[in-house]
Amino acid sequence: MTPWSGGAFPPRADCLLAPNPGVMTLDGTNTWVLREPSSAGQARAVVVDPGPIENGHLDRLVEETGEVGLVLVTHHHFDHSEVAAAFAEAKGCAVRALDPAYCLGAEPVVDGEELDVDGLRLRVVTTPGHTADSISLVLPAQKALLSGDMVLGRGTTVVAHPDGQLGPYFDSIEKMRALVAAGEVEAIWPAHGPVLDDAGAVLDHYLVHRRERLGQVEAALRELGEPLTPELAEDETLPRRVVEVVYADVDQAVWFAAEMSVRAQLAYLAGAG
Repeated sequence: MTPWSGGAFPPRADCLLAPNPGVMTLDGTNTWVLREPSSAGQARAVVVDPGPIENGHLDRLVEETGEVGLVLVTHHHFDHSEVAAAFAEAKGCAVRALDPAYCLGAEPVVDGEELDVDGLRLRVVTTPGHTADSISLVLPAQKALLSGDMVLGRGTTVVAHPDGQLGPYFDSIEKMRALVAAGEVEAIWPAHGPVLDDAGAVLDHYLVHRRERLGQVEAALRELGEPLTPELAEDETLPRRVVEVVYADVDQAVWFAAEMSVRAQLAYLAGAG
């Protein structure tokens, strides 16, 4: 299964789906293999989110990616970064990320940095929210944004409190919307789930959905008799009680993820309060 609805990839992209499907990972992690087309021999690839170690994924990456010039990690979660160092060592290249702890043989990326590997151009966009170290990557030649976990191919992402925060999340979604408005991005290539061809509509939905959830959390606080004060974020039992109200119609198997997002929402509202 590929993340492209038609099964065909654009000339600069391939995707190796990691065998780690699950509630949080959807079909699995999309390991993006990007390479500039060349008539003068195969250019080196940029591999984004090498992913987890499950079921021979590392061996498959080493075997199928050819020459690799750079590994990029969109954020530190293990389903994106677990094999990054081992894969880069096998390929003789560097690993770069926003967090220095996940870099190998190179400096961390910085916001707005232009990357060029054998003609394959990418621009780094720091997009904290899901995690503090989340980045996205603009691929100008395809008008695509590789969004990591900030935007998923199905559903909406978790703001993974306390590392993830809702204020930066809103700022990052607006940053992405600005790229769409400027005509630089048309499609989103997520780290989980299928490609999204209408980036603007998806980002608008993300903002509306999160604002609606905030309203639902505020309503749940009123129902629970909890005043909107800075202290509410310190109540360890409150997130679960809010989840039981707001997510009553959602499968309880994902309540643990909902609780992380609710904690981020409570922290955001507590700051506003």
